[in-house]
Amino acid sequence: MFNEQLLALENKHLRRTLKTVTSAAGPVINFEGRSVIQFGSNNYLGLANHPRVKEAAIHGIQEYGVGAGAARLLAGTQPPHQLLESDLAQFKTTESALMYGTGYSASIGTIPALAGADDLILVDRLCHASLLDGCRISRATFRIFHHNDANHLEQLLSKRTGCRKTLIVTEGVFSMDGDVAPLPDIIWLATQFGANLLIDDAHGTGVMGHTGRGTLEHFRIPSDTEALFQMGTLSKALGTVGGFVAGPRSFIEYLINTSRSFIYTTAPPASMAAAARVAIQIVQTEPGRRARLWQNRNQLHEGLKAMGFHLTNTETPILPIILRDPELATAFSANLLKRGLYAPAIRPPTVPKGTSRLRLTVTSEHSTEHINAALSAFATVKKELNVMT
Repeated sequence: MFNEQLLALENKHLRRTLKTVTSAAGPVINFEGRSVIQFGSNNYLGLANHPRVKEAAIHGIQEYGVGAGAARLLAGTQPPHQLLESDLAQFKTTESALMYGTGYSASIGTIPALAGADDLILVDRLCHASLLDGCRISRATFRIFHHNDANHLEQLLSKRTGCRKTLIVTEGVFSMDGDVAPLPDIIWLATQFGANLLIDDAHGTGVMGHTGRGTLEHFRIPSDTEALFQMGTLSKALGTVGGFVAGPRSFIEYLINTSRSFIYTTAPPASMAAAARVAIQIVQTEPGRRARLWQNRNQLHEGLKAMGFHLTNTETPILPIILRDPELATAFSANLLKRGLYAPAIRPPTVPKGTSRLRLTVTSEHSTEHINAALSAFATVKKELNVMT
């Protein structure tokens, strides 16, 4: 049975396989025995390899061991978790915060705490799978609004009937398109209709805003806005592992008491909490990293546009090139790899049918030479595969 299903995926050019990388997540990696330039990592600021972040993780292991041993409510909590949560609350300018093992755990643990069986959830069409899973687990009625379409969201809000509570769910920066949610409009609608709003700022944290605090800072929106809740991950710009929720102290206490993916999961290693604390410090004290990130992003973005590639309406270091056909996306990625460039093909069900793409992510650690090499490889493969633009 499974072989038949795998063959069906293969025939549609949708089968995925694990590839071996025998190096750290830097701008150049050892990919299946070859040295290639990496454009598939979300390590936006290079902090996964920062000496201070690694030193904090090592010190955390030496002091607290490799694993936490049990859930925090069962075996007790360790100081690095509490200190990180305090730092996250300060960084996100909220009253409190809570660390989860992964961003996925944060999604499926937070959404059911904000909406239940008698409630309504309105979620952006392109939200991450973890957010959609959280909506399903909540048992609330949930409806999809058109991507970044505040008018459609307003129509759905206007049609509400008999719902005890309403929750709007969006990403700050959308992971597969690189565009930014119209948060001022969405927050205005949430206020007008008395709805709660959950923003997943996984790809905005550390990247967006004057000081890297995220998409709310990008729009100069205060994070203490009523009925506003934030999520994020520690595994992208912060370079470590874990997820978090930030918001009012009473809500965080409620999560500690009700969130199943927090209560029934062994705590993340204290070493990762310690490392994330240092990463947050670096985001705030080394703004040059973010400046290099945006400089690299703009150079690659403008170069790809000049070649005529069809990019999404991205405003971020996520640069998706729409090729539509999964076979073409796979072939383009494979040909780039032959030329020393790793740019992963993204196909359904990760993205909607007919929107297969190459998804490039730029980091602060890419050099001008890396960017130029990427542009050269794209020009060559575009000509070889006769890609029309």
